[in-house]
Amino acid sequence: MPERIVSAAGVTLAAEEAGEGTPVVLLHGLTATRRYVVMGSRTLERSGHRVLAYDARGHGGSAPARSPDAYGYDELCADLSAVLDKAELPRAVLAGASMGAHTIARFAMEHPDRVAGLVAITPAFDPEHDDPAALARWDALAQGLRTGGVAGFMDAFGDGGVPARWRETVLTVVRQRLERHRHPEAVADALAVVPRSRPFESLAQLRAIDAPTVVVASRDEADPGHPYAVGEAWAQALPRGELRSEELGDSPLAWQGGQLSKVIAEVAVRAARAGCVP
Repeated sequence: MPERIVSAAGVTLAAEEAGEGTPVVLLHGLTATRRYVVMGSRTLERSGHRVLAYDARGHGGSAPARSPDAYGYDELCADLSAVLDKAELPRAVLAGASMGAHTIARFAMEHPDRVAGLVAITPAFDPEHDDPAALARWDALAQGLRTGGVAGFMDAFGDGGVPARWRETVLTVVRQRLERHRHPEAVADALAVVPRSRPFESLAQLRAIDAPTVVVASRDEADPGHPYAVGEAWAQALPRGELRSEELGDSPLAWQGGQLSKVIAEVAVRAARAGCVP
C-alpha cells in the first residue's frame, strides 16, 4: 500500500490505507511497526473494511519526537487523534497491540464519541503492580539499542524468557521488526519513556469505556511479557469486554494475522450493525 504522511504536533507519521467499508485503525506495540499488528494479513481490507495503519512516532518510517521524552500516552493519543482527523473519520474501530492497546484504551476514555469498537491485543499494563525489575529490563534494552544497534538490543534481550519451543520464532520476529526502523535512536528513547508512562491510573477506569471490546490475551507459555492475567483483568473490568485467546499449546492468537483479523472484523460488523460508524 502507498505510504501516506500525517502531521501530528510537529511529528510526521508514516501511514497507509487500503480497502473500503467500515473504518479500522491499527496501532502497533513498542519497538514494532504498523506491519506487526495483523502480521501483514490483508483479510480486513478484502472483507469490506477501510484499514488505516501507521507507525508510532519514532518507529518505522515515522519521524522522531521533538523531545526525547515526548513518547508517553498523552502524545500517542494525540497522534491517534491526528490520524483520524487526517482521514476525516469521526469514529472508527480501533485495534491495538500492547502499547497500541494501552493507547486505544486511554483514547476511548478521553474521546468516547470517536470509538465504535475496540480490540485490545495483549495488553500488559497493570496499574496495580509496578515492577522495578521490568523497568530495569526496558532500560537495558534501550541502552543496548543505543550503543550497539540491533545486535546490542538482541544481546540485551537474550532469550526473552520464552520457552525453547517458541524461542526461534520470537527472536526472528524481534530482529526483523527492529531492522525496519529509520530512527533506532528514537526507538531507544521510546523504550525509556513508554514503560514509565501510565495510560490510566486504575483498572476501574476501564468501566467508563462503553464501546464493544474484545481483549486478545496470549498464554504465558509463549508470551510471558504480556501476562494472560492482565488481559483477563481488562476483560473483566470492561463493561462490554470479551476475552479471546488461543487454545492451550497453540500458537498465540495475537501472532496469527488472519485469525486476529477475523476477530477485528467481528467487532467492526457489530459496530456497523449498531450504526456506530459512518
